[in-house]
Amino acid sequence: MKKNNSLILGLTGGIACGKSTVADMLQELGAETIDFDLLARQVVEPGTRVLKRIAEYFGADILQKDGNLDRKKLSKIVFQDKEKRRKLESFTHPAINEEYFRQLNALAEKNPGRIIQAVIPLLFEFNLQNMADKILVVYIPREKQIERLARRDCISAAEAARIVDTQMPVEEKVRRADFAIRNDGDIEETRRHVGTLWESLLFSAMGI
Repeated sequence: MKKNNSLILGLTGGIACGKSTVADMLQELGAETIDFDLLARQVVEPGTRVLKRIAEYFGADILQKDGNLDRKKLSKIVFQDKEKRRKLESFTHPAINEEYFRQLNALAEKNPGRIIQAVIPLLFEFNLQNMADKILVVYIPREKQIERLARRDCISAAEAARIVDTQMPVEEKVRRADFAIRNDGDIEETRRHVGTLWESLLFSAMGI
């Protein structure tokens, strides 16, 4: 990892807690962004070695007619089978990490000394703390998290709760983080928190 005096912020949090909102605000303030959800899509594009391995293991019917991965079908399979989920991760994670470091090195070389945010939804679950210098957790109370997820994905509260419970409890994430932003207020309140965080990151980047 060639940082060239860049500060790497790992941005994480629970599902449906508003990580993207905070990431967009930080980007507006000047942060470069690497999004692991986007990387996860890039490494399984048609023609990639990762998609080929997935199709070989799960079967060709995991692909759509245009050759793209049927993500909903695959998610349903691996959500119900831990062994298959681990197998999928063994295909995708090395490629995602490789692409992360490639993009990180390119950004650090192009803009030395910048703040680069790595948006990593499952940072703690996969022990990726070494990917960043500082860690920010965006969170809301569990009850509101379930409510937001159910509304966002048009699923029942019970199903949303099951999904939330597959992740590390948000209280534990907050305990492990360097910074935390509670994101259940209005948008301007979140923006104020992000502005305060940005000032702290600038001081950290300067070694103050």
